[in-house]
Amino acid sequence: MSLYQNISIPEATHIQNELRAKLDIEERELHITTIGGADISLNLYSTTIFAGIILLSFPQLKPVAYSLVKAETNFPYVPGFLAFREVPALITVWEQMGAKPDLLVVDGHGTAHPRRMGIAAHFGTLTRQVSMGCAKNILFGKFQEPASELGAYTPIYDKQEQIGYAFRSKAKTAPVYISPGYGLGMQNSLQAIQQCTGKYRIPEPTRLAHELVNRFRKGELKEGYQAL
Repeated sequence: MSLYQNISIPEATHIQNELRAKLDIEERELHITTIGGADISLNLYSTTIFAGIILLSFPQLKPVAYSLVKAETNFPYVPGFLAFREVPALITVWEQMGAKPDLLVVDGHGTAHPRRMGIAAHFGTLTRQVSMGCAKNILFGKFQEPASELGAYTPIYDKQEQIGYAFRSKAKTAPVYISPGYGLGMQNSLQAIQQCTGKYRIPEPTRLAHELVNRFRKGELKEGYQAL
């Protein structure tokens, strides 16, 4: 967990800009048989992080395995730089996984970020893992509210550049905000998440990851990798 210890915000900004130059968000043909969901749980000003990734079959979305880690961070809470608090723990979780997904959906943003380096883009660019962000709240950009029915979507823009989608994952509820992270395009990320909706607002990969991490935080599950 030595990654990003004791660095300043200007240094973090420089790292984001360097990673942005390596970003790969070209559209491509995806072959997905497994999909992952990643979530991080921590109090706003806490140094203790609970991180988890759940592996699901695709398109069935049935749990196959999970990985859990408890870690520490000393990077402060600064909007736009949350990846520096969370990515080191996420990489530790990732590295202990015995099987890795074809696509990882991270609870957070990909390119829908002022420097196009939300946690999904940051993590994906570091690991070269195909990844995308699915966030509960908008961080950056402007969009028109999508229609109220399930599956409606509208683009999120920064000026003239599209940086993500507002996606209605459940009828008559607030949208989620999706964007590519690494190794897939804008349309690819939309097409993937369209196949991940269930009964709830939060798409299944990140919803199940959130449940998993909460159980870990409560002491119901142990740290490590577990096949199901």
